Amino acid sequence: MSSTESPSVSAASVLPRVAPVRVGEGERLRSVRLPGVTLSIRSRRPAREGLPPALYVHGLGGSSQNWSSLMAELDGVVDGEAVDLPGFGDSPPPDDGNYSVTGHARAVIRYLDASGRGPVHLFGNSLGGAVTTRVAAVRPDLVRTLTLVSPALPELRIQRTAAPTALLSVPGVAALFTRFTKEWTAEQRVRGVMALCYGDPARVSPDAFQNAVAELERRLQLPYFWDAMTRSARGIVNAYTLGGQHGLWRQAERVLAPTLLIYGGRDQLVGFRMARRAARAFRDSRLLSLPDAGHVAMMEYPDVVATAFRELLADTANATADAGTRS
Repeated sequence: MSSTESPSVSAASVLPRVAPVRVGEGERLRSVRLPGVTLSIRSRRPAREGLPPALYVHGLGGSSQNWSSLMAELDGVVDGEAVDLPGFGDSPPPDDGNYSVTGHARAVIRYLDASGRGPVHLFGNSLGGAVTTRVAAVRPDLVRTLTLVSPALPELRIQRTAAPTALLSVPGVAALFTRFTKEWTAEQRVRGVMALCYGDPARVSPDAFQNAVAELERRLQLPYFWDAMTRSARGIVNAYTLGGQHGLWRQAERVLAPTLLIYGGRDQLVGFRMARRAARAFRDSRLLSLPDAGHVAMMEYPDVVATAFRELLADTANATADAGTRS
């Protein structure tokens, strides 16, 4: 593994030069080159030595910036890093063009193996929830605990508001949508996304809104932006149709790590009704329901999510201590 620190990742020379990615106060961004993939890693300097490692994995259309607020909340609890999945944030596309859930999971595993940071406290939102579920199922040695925020696990009846995401996976739809929306400004696009993802978009500060607009403007200049979106959306749809040992619900049942499940009552992309099913599927799970949250609770209520994670750590420590006493 080779790593270089910079304000932004140096992508392949064939890619256009775009504005640098925003790096928040206390954060740093570095590029990690691995076989077949280059990943951008966002991190914070640990509050002290010896903190357990954590890795955060974003959802479809997101980036490592989605975790900045929660990373700051957990500054003194874990040594946190957030990854930009291949083709998202500041990570260039994977060499093989594989944007499936398995492909993204393979990139995460590759990074954890190369960095030697595992086992980690693993966090995932939406698509990242499906990816981290697969990682925890196939490589339990890499995961201490699993925290899933609105994970994209298969639903028999998807919500009507989630239908456009599924449609995005259909060949040709992305090109049609691009032509149809070519007059839309970045501000209009961001307002639409926030209306879909937040339980209450009014909670977004003016600065956070402008940062999101600037990031979207940057990413729209990348020639692979829509390709990464459509292929990853297709990857989610394909993962929903898999059965047997590779099915996501079957893999959820195989997860050994203590799991924290967080669902928002106003989530328009992942059905709130799936919370109970998830709680039954993950063998060692705790469920936090946030009635006013949408799809990105770690951005809407980072303090509440951080508190729930601290409680997960305390429960896990107590269970380990009790097991030691009995033995």
